[in-house]
Amino acid sequence: MTARDRTRPDLYAIAWRLPLIVWQGLFFVGPLIFMVAMSFFLVKNYRMEAAFQFSNWIRMLGRDFFWDAYFLTLGLAVLATALTSLAAFPASYYLAFKASERARRWAIFFLIIPFFTSYVVRVFAWQVILAQQGVINAGLSYLGLGPYQMLNTTLGTMVGYLTLCLPLAVILQTFALANIDKRLVEAAHNLGCGRLRTVFTVVVPLAKTGLVVAAVFCFILSFGDFVSPYYLGGSKPPTLSIMIVDTSKSGQQWPRAAVVAIMMIVTLLVVAFTAIGFAYRKRGR
Repeated sequence: MTARDRTRPDLYAIAWRLPLIVWQGLFFVGPLIFMVAMSFFLVKNYRMEAAFQFSNWIRMLGRDFFWDAYFLTLGLAVLATALTSLAAFPASYYLAFKASERARRWAIFFLIIPFFTSYVVRVFAWQVILAQQGVINAGLSYLGLGPYQMLNTTLGTMVGYLTLCLPLAVILQTFALANIDKRLVEAAHNLGCGRLRTVFTVVVPLAKTGLVVAAVFCFILSFGDFVSPYYLGGSKPPTLSIMIVDTSKSGQQWPRAAVVAIMMIVTLLVVAFTAIGFAYRKRGR
């Protein structure tokens, strides 16, 4: 191959990449640019006018209610990510190392089935279960307990987040753990390493990339979720996703809602790139 051939663009490769580039440009980059521009617009007489003013940014970032909602959303997402990752790991470990290949396939199949149903429908089902006169409190009443307030609480929000994230986390963690060379685990046992120590010194480091990716997905889904904090958490105090809806309805303030959305996107990008960099740090050395 000559130097000229090496510098010539590969039309075949470009043809395969073009649909992805066009898709991302039309449905991500383009709307993102418009949303950034819209955050500088002004609303007068309930109509949005093109401008370049920082008043929306100053108003939103200068108010305590925005930062209260921001740190509440961040804290709930971090808590949901930690709970989901911890709850998913034992099941993923069993499927990867203990279950047969046939049982693992069936388990993955059943973990995918919940995604056949709308997430909103599943949340409404949890409303029936967690309500004051719901299934759980009805069962506890036979034991002389309750009723307990579970709906419109942080507990309700966490249940919704786990409903959304837990099946996906188990699937991703299972794939990560299943790719570990079982001989390394056996070698650790032969060298006198206990089961718990093997998990933390052998299994977790080898599956770190997959575990981090699963946690990132959980954080992204929880941080941007509107349904669970609204229908199961009561929407009070509001998360950022609820604030976007409330702000856009208040005097058609779409530019201010755009400011909130941009802050959410920036946070997600920072967390995602930081986590992925941590996951691949040793591998890149």
